[in-house]
Amino acid sequence: MEVQARAKLNLTLDVLGKRPDGYHDLKMVMQSITLADTLTLEDNGSHAVRVRSNLTFLPSGDKNLAAKAALCFYQALGREPRGLDIALDKRIPVCAGMAGGSSDAAAVLRALNGLEGEPFSLEELARVGEQVGSDVPYCVLGCTALAEGRGERLTPLPALPACWVVVCKPDFSISTPELFARIDGCRVRCRPDTEGMLAALEAGDLAGVARRMYNVFEDVLPERQRARVTDIKNLLIQRGALGANMSGTGPTAFGLFEEEVAAREAAALAAQHYKETFLARTV
Repeated sequence: MEVQARAKLNLTLDVLGKRPDGYHDLKMVMQSITLADTLTLEDNGSHAVRVRSNLTFLPSGDKNLAAKAALCFYQALGREPRGLDIALDKRIPVCAGMAGGSSDAAAVLRALNGLEGEPFSLEELARVGEQVGSDVPYCVLGCTALAEGRGERLTPLPALPACWVVVCKPDFSISTPELFARIDGCRVRCRPDTEGMLAALEAGDLAGVARRMYNVFEDVLPERQRARVTDIKNLLIQRGALGANMSGTGPTAFGLFEEEVAAREAAALAAQHYKETFLARTV
């Protein structure tokens, strides 16, 4: 069985505070795009779940979220795991704030649910995904959604009007625990207009959505990294993006484009500076 695992972007991301359990309460508007990994699942005749990837540094055992998702699925089903070989063809950048690993896990859950006769509804499957990672429930459902709590409380939203997306990941990674520690240690002065974002989506107002994109993590990035992310955003806006934002804890930045020609030209220019540049559409 071959399945697609689509990347996610954050149209907004707000951190409301730290919880007693050590996690943080978040409020985020999330969006799926056509940039995707391809997963091929094959029965291997045993009870072992093995993963291989075109990126050799990724784990191959149950530390890989795709394998963990398969094990959690069969645990929820109350059955011994089906032996699987999972081949990952990665296109979503790694450690980029785009939920690549979570998307892979969600794709495995959806594939196995279909293979086993759909014992779980999508909402039940999302709950299984909570055991794998905080972004997995959203990735199970996909499209446009409001995510709250750790990211597991989901409200489907009116679809973002179809548009083009240029995605750029600079050549550095960001420590997610470090960013959460930074945000815990400061007073957040600017927050996304989440209610305005929801109203713009309800109205089908793409320009209104683009104007309201905001991510509080941008404000606590180390200075040099913040400058690099800002450079990408400025490049995209100068080439016609309606708005630009950083996704997740970064460092990936993206811009929304109404016109395909402008998006393609912006992607071509960005690719001269950033190796991991992608042109995609919203889902």
